[in-house]
Amino acid sequence: MSEWLFVPVAYLIGSISSAILICRLMGLPDPRGQGSGNPGATNVMRIGGKKAAGITLLGDLLKGLLPVYIAKIFEVPVEILVATGLAAFIGHLYPIFFGFKGGKGVATSLGVLLGISWWLGVVVIVTWLAVYRLGKISSLAALCASTLSPIYAWFVVGDLWIVAVASVMTALLLWRHKSNIQRLLAGVEG
Repeated sequence: MSEWLFVPVAYLIGSISSAILICRLMGLPDPRGQGSGNPGATNVMRIGGKKAAGITLLGDLLKGLLPVYIAKIFEVPVEILVATGLAAFIGHLYPIFFGFKGGKGVATSLGVLLGISWWLGVVVIVTWLAVYRLGKISSLAALCASTLSPIYAWFVVGDLWIVAVASVMTALLLWRHKSNIQRLLAGVEG
């Protein structure tokens, strides 16, 4: 088996929408047609409450973590490891099973970082918690934690491949959060 097979498999795993599946299983409306229209944990919280959002968050995190963790077990080279993580993340953003319209990627990127390095993921989580505690705005906390993740990757892991994948995920997260950034700059993001 070629080690590069981890990459397309990770993309397919990332393409499974936790939000849509959880909403269907719990008898909730499709998150793509409710609230913000985003199939992610924050929108699921709006339409289904904390339990549904928590399960969605866990599902999104696991689909980033598990492919990377399994690739690590098989001791793939670092470039395949980061490609596997990036593929899972891109699958979440652009899922083949849902018309290439996915979520914003915060939990899945965190799962990828946790899979690459437990300590890297913990530092990102602590940053998210600290910023959220200060500002009480989830998108701001996610954007700050993600923006700092390449810097953390350099200091925690020190591998340029890992810094590169953290940078690419950050750029994509910023792109996917452009409406949140506009609302933050306007002072209307809640």
